[in-house]
Amino acid sequence: MKYDVFIVGGGPSGATAADDLARAGKTVALLDRAGRIKPCGGAIPPRAIADFDIPMSQIVAQITTARMISPTGRAVDIPIENGYVGMVDREDFDEFLRVRAAEAGAERLTGTFLRIERDAEGTHVVWRDKATGEERRSATTLVIGADGARSNVARAEVPGGDKIPYVIAYHEIIKAPPANDFYDPDRCDVIYDGRISSDFYGWVFPHGKHASVGMGTEINGADLKKATADLRAMSGLSDCETIRREGAPIPLRPMDRWDNGRDVVLAGDAAGVVAPSSGEGIYYAMVGGRVAATAAQAALASGKAKDLGLARKLFMREHKTVFRVLRQMQDAYYKSDERRERFVSLCHDIDVQRLTFEAYMNKKLVAARPLAHVKIGIKNMLHLTGLVRPSYT
Repeated sequence: MKYDVFIVGGGPSGATAADDLARAGKTVALLDRAGRIKPCGGAIPPRAIADFDIPMSQIVAQITTARMISPTGRAVDIPIENGYVGMVDREDFDEFLRVRAAEAGAERLTGTFLRIERDAEGTHVVWRDKATGEERRSATTLVIGADGARSNVARAEVPGGDKIPYVIAYHEIIKAPPANDFYDPDRCDVIYDGRISSDFYGWVFPHGKHASVGMGTEINGADLKKATADLRAMSGLSDCETIRREGAPIPLRPMDRWDNGRDVVLAGDAAGVVAPSSGEGIYYAMVGGRVAATAAQAALASGKAKDLGLARKLFMREHKTVFRVLRQMQDAYYKSDERRERFVSLCHDIDVQRLTFEAYMNKKLVAARPLAHVKIGIKNMLHLTGLVRPSYT
């Protein structure tokens, strides 16, 4: 059979695109490699739960506090007012999304993408079936590449797809200990410490009966396992049972182009839609899948390949400003331990806390009292120019 859309990659982005397209009555194939679990803290904001109809059965923990820890060990606890951050386990969450897409009508295929071929009969995705090892060739009108930060679809089909900058993330899923002086099952810990990561951060994120402990870095040759072991030691988690270990690249910025002007559009990590500074990816991946599905529907209806460009336009229209601000913050404060110390100092400010989590929960910059913006701006300038000590709050 010929598909309307063939989707490569069954993570949150690809599964969301498949679900949307199947519900719109399109014939959809969803190709995924079985057994692949991406390293991820697992945080999703309330807006993701609402926008994508995520059932509470998938929320393994509800986080009500975020703790920021500086290189000198200073900690500031930020309460999450009027809500919570939901935590999911990617092993179960991604499969839930794939099953939901299949129930909507998408055909699930298990195997590995090889290439795209074109001839007089149209576009074909060539892939290797996992069960048989045989090459298969599926006819399709359009292709959505949702196959991660090192996307083979992007590399082969979209200009710039072979040059996406990324950090490497690594984490260990451990059996969570009982609540103690170090570990709180309702709190996410974010560790800004050059001993763990010299250019990003480390984390301890509760997942109910489990927890994710990990870090990210752009530094080639960094010992990710040692850094995570050190993080577990400083967090009192060395003796906890390790359930699994995972590593993967995380893109640093959205690509300048998401389609090939013909029959391919990218989504999720393949398009580079991970938030700077925080590394948040699940919500933005799902949005990326949704806008890719919207663009595909538009192109199918009009027969015009230029409509595939709608995916990037829709995404950037809503999220460009947030991404720009987060990139500026990362560039300003992640470059040294002195700057990270100053960043944690800023987090003591109640207005910074409220604006940060209101923006996180709602996925947009929030208007605040003018005097609050002025005060934050002055503190930011004082820290960046070094006119105040790093611990100044």
